[in-house]
Amino acid sequence: MKKAIASIAFGLMAAGLITTGASAQATLASVKQKGYLTCGANTGLAGFGLPDAQGNWTGLDIDFCRAIAAAIFDDPTKVRFIPLAAKDRFTALQSGEVDVLSRNSTVTMSRDTQLGLDFPAVNYYDGQGFMVRKKLGVSSAKELNGASICTQQGTTTELNLADYFRANNMKYEVVAFATSDETFKAYDAGRCDAFTTDASGLYAERLRASNPDDHIVLPEIISKEPLGPAVRHGDNQWADIVRWTFNAMLNAEELGVTKANVDQMKSSDNPEIKRLLGTEGKFGEAIGLTNDWAYRIIKHIGNYGESFERNVGEGSKLKIKRGQNALWTKGGLQYGLPIR
Repeated sequence: MKKAIASIAFGLMAAGLITTGASAQATLASVKQKGYLTCGANTGLAGFGLPDAQGNWTGLDIDFCRAIAAAIFDDPTKVRFIPLAAKDRFTALQSGEVDVLSRNSTVTMSRDTQLGLDFPAVNYYDGQGFMVRKKLGVSSAKELNGASICTQQGTTTELNLADYFRANNMKYEVVAFATSDETFKAYDAGRCDAFTTDASGLYAERLRASNPDDHIVLPEIISKEPLGPAVRHGDNQWADIVRWTFNAMLNAEELGVTKANVDQMKSSDNPEIKRLLGTEGKFGEAIGLTNDWAYRIIKHIGNYGESFERNVGEGSKLKIKRGQNALWTKGGLQYGLPIR
């Protein structure tokens, strides 16, 4: 009798695991059935995720979502962007409101292990910094003892801020707001002495200041902020699609494959390019896509370098240098995993 009960219990448990596994693998099928990708985006950060007055979205994170749509549908417009505040972004992903979160989110151990999420890639290596008014007469973050600091709730910046001031035996006052827009507007209105967020965000937000030239970004970077897209934990196929979409863009840059020459490159004899563009092997089929999945990405969006330059690099208003986000062959940290 005990054996029979144990056998039934095991069977039910196994059935439950099978059901859970099946439901976890459903993202790609759901996206295809809907006919579009739902992407969690920033509420408005220049260079990364920002809609214009007509609702047209641009940015590095926006390009990434369009790249996923291109890989699946051969159409980068088949994506809907859902603007999410920092405090709401992970809940929206967990609940299934969005298929992927591409919203300058820092990869941390607690987020990776405690929220039911996975971070398949790091598409921007960043670090937290400070912005102040020039008239404050401050040239280093270590001169901010006793200052009031504007920061956004529900982000890693709050903890980093506390760690930095405690490590340097300094006092400070937190002035926190729910959204990035509210936070920066408060700083610009003079409600705090300094504004802190990721360094990329500082350069983006400074463009919105009443008088951008009145503000400086201090030299200190007080944290590591590897930013990347997130997906729900358990759907390995979907995580693979997100991971390899990014690596396809990196590999394309390494191999000199661009939006302009990708058609010409399809006739290349280079085995790495042949595998990337799907003229050799069945790497697309391995992740549930067509074998020209990476060709579609590059044809519609371009490689990582092209996306970086037009959104945040020298070809943009932000004019951020590649720095740590340069390819590994040029002194940076970006390294495309091999397609083979």
